[in-house]
Amino acid sequence: MAVPLQSVTINPQIEESWKIILKDEFQKDYFLKLKEFLIEEKKHQIVFPPSSMIFNAFNFTPFDKVKVVILGQDPYHGPGQAHGLCFSVPNGIQKPPSLVNILKEIHTDLGLSIPRGGNLEKWAKQGVLLLNATLTVRAHQAGSHQKKGWEQFTDAAIAAISKEQTGIVFLLWGAYAQAKVVLIDRSKHHILTSPHPSPLSVTRGFYGCKHFSKTNEFLRMQGKPEIDWALE
Repeated sequence: MAVPLQSVTINPQIEESWKIILKDEFQKDYFLKLKEFLIEEKKHQIVFPPSSMIFNAFNFTPFDKVKVVILGQDPYHGPGQAHGLCFSVPNGIQKPPSLVNILKEIHTDLGLSIPRGGNLEKWAKQGVLLLNATLTVRAHQAGSHQKKGWEQFTDAAIAAISKEQTGIVFLLWGAYAQAKVVLIDRSKHHILTSPHPSPLSVTRGFYGCKHFSKTNEFLRMQGKPEIDWALE
């Protein structure tokens, strides 16, 4: 009999406004199957992030506070890296290459110093929804929880933002994120696209995209507070 590697409880809390917006999703067949999959997965595998952090993107950025959406693909799969915010790592964890490149672009775009750490909670608290399409992953196996139901759940979140909000800035980096454009009403929102910030594609147009200054320009035009992209 396999010894459980971690708690099999899958009951993370989600911020109240999102709980209301997404309440129907939690009862749908796909989500119940997703929950069953995660319970079984945790009996035999290490899963990131910890259960209490799975919904951190929503918990740090309530529905009515969203001003910007950055879309990632799935969580980092190394120990201690994933904490529920796309591209972000907790304090004390080495910055992954894509995050390094994001911070370099901010330095070039806005003249801000490159921070030592890569914890993006400060952005999330200002209204930047840092949402991965897939919210969990098996340790050391990138993409291992794709097509298990998470994409349907996060698509519902994106569609709700598009329908209920106005003037949100969506930053879509790479082909995977850009495929989500079908969920967004272009007549109501601002969409900025570029290649992904990974080392494989960063020089094809992510460097020099100036998405951070452009985002603030869009927010300023609407009379909304700009994002302070500085992390320290």
